[in-house]
Amino acid sequence: MTVHAQIAPGLATPKLRLEALSHEFRSRNSAPVQAISNISLDVRPGSFVSLIGQSGCGKSTLFNILAGLLTPSSGRVLLDGNDITGRAGLVSYMLQKDLLLPWRTVLDNVIYGLEIQGMDRREARDVAEPLMDRYGLGKFKKHYPSSLSGGMRQRAALLRTLLCNNDVILLDEPFAALDAQTRFRMQEWLLTLWQDFGRTVLFVTHDVDEAVFLSDEICVLSPRPGRIADRFDVPLARPRNREVVTSPDFVSIKQRCLDLLFATEAAPATEGTAA
Repeated sequence: MTVHAQIAPGLATPKLRLEALSHEFRSRNSAPVQAISNISLDVRPGSFVSLIGQSGCGKSTLFNILAGLLTPSSGRVLLDGNDITGRAGLVSYMLQKDLLLPWRTVLDNVIYGLEIQGMDRREARDVAEPLMDRYGLGKFKKHYPSSLSGGMRQRAALLRTLLCNNDVILLDEPFAALDAQTRFRMQEWLLTLWQDFGRTVLFVTHDVDEAVFLSDEICVLSPRPGRIADRFDVPLARPRNREVVTSPDFVSIKQRCLDLLFATEAAPATEGTAA
């Protein structure tokens, strides 16, 4: 069954539309592996949508397709109604690793995407410096990545991603390697940036609490081949703080996620390995 999150009549066109996306990996030396199957989803402009599921359910494959790094076996990706399937550079994509360049200062790492897009370095620095001051990176502008904590490195990488001026941001487990306290602070920091910049975010995480705390919507993917087993809104008021995690609504949504994950875990998986 295809679960397609529809936009209600009269509301804005979806910022991002996934239409029946499927992908099969083939190799000469092994059987084909179906990574994802028939994934359809409408993503509202400015919304924060989290994807959760077991390891190997095809989340990274799906993000690579959305980023234009991988062409799906079937289906297409629409951005503002335009087909962008297989076209890179139209959405921003941040992996779990910060990928900061060790020979560049933090400031010059933050502006790297702007330079790739053709902006002069001096102009890019003028754009970035006030934002670095605003979002807690100002005193590290002239430092090199090796001198930063994991949380500060992720801040720099996230700001670099946001400065690329794409409306859609893909974040693939950006906080997975951080300790619990740093992770909590980074989640709150990310929500501040998201609210300030007004971008549309798709976020992959294995942390159910993180998904509920951050998101407007949650999509639960089935085991390989990844399908949308369910999707639902997160009706928690914004802005959110740590107190919300003990509320009955939060606990109820978390339990729904866990029930779905345990249910899909019990389902038989397809042989092979998905990306």
